[in-house]
Amino acid sequence: MPGLIKIRVECHSGYKADEYPKCFYWDDQRFDILEITDRWYHRGLSAEWPAADYFKVLTADNMQCILKHELEKDEWYYVSKQTG
Repeated sequence: MPGLIKIRVECHSGYKADEYPKCFYWDDQRFDILEITDRWYHRGLSAEWPAADYFKVLTADNMQCILKHELEKDEWYYVSKQTG
């Protein structure tokens, strides 16, 4: 099951606020985003799975990762690939 790590994100704001991420900070390290390779929306049906935008990104140091933006709380997370 994936884990969520809270991060700070700088976004591009165009036709809406926080339209897409430009970079993120994890443990005070900055990761510049070169490309958004995929994005999707998940409509939350319960408090456990709130409505969120997801972004699969490629960083400048060639790291691929998934970022989650919980819309109601306006919080960003790095989605880790934890296994149980």
